[in-house]
Amino acid sequence: MSRDQVKGIINELKAQVFILGGTVALMWIVEFFDLIVFQGRLDYFGIIPGSVIGLRGILFAPFLHGNFLHLAANTIPFVTLGWLIMLRETSDFLVVSAISMIVSGLGVWLFAPPNSIHIGASGVVFGYLGYLLFRGYFQRSPGSIFLSLFVGSVYGSMIWGVLPTQIGISWQGHLFGFIGGAIAARLLTRKKY
Repeated sequence: MSRDQVKGIINELKAQVFILGGTVALMWIVEFFDLIVFQGRLDYFGIIPGSVIGLRGILFAPFLHGNFLHLAANTIPFVTLGWLIMLRETSDFLVVSAISMIVSGLGVWLFAPPNSIHIGASGVVFGYLGYLLFRGYFQRSPGSIFLSLFVGSVYGSMIWGVLPTQIGISWQGHLFGFIGGAIAARLLTRKKY
């Protein structure tokens, strides 16, 4: 491996740490200010199903959480699955994040019960899961199939989150996030292969 290749790998890793670390830091800073300064009032910027003003939540909801425990539960899979997406190309993370956020948010806005507010990054996390599981199917390379199997064995039990099993959990966000991830896997595979 040449010196330039090593330098390129180091620069790519720095970019990945900056993107993932910066996004997670922003989530924690927003949650700190929401709880300490705004006393939870920022949560009203989440997705409000069927309400025109609630559409803004599609952009804001992934950065808002009910409490620090909710945020901590999303942080580890966000970073882990997000980095696994970056393994092929760092730009894939941005595309998958955007598609998952939009599809998850629109699904919640259209199908979740009215007069509810939906917040949290779990729709995006489920998008990452859907992307990584379906990437092996669409790409059909040994590496992507192995990665899909690995993710399925470590995070496969998350799939139950797409079902309405717990009150207060936005299963619609999980389901449509997962669908968004599958759509991203198909689109990115078509674009590159």
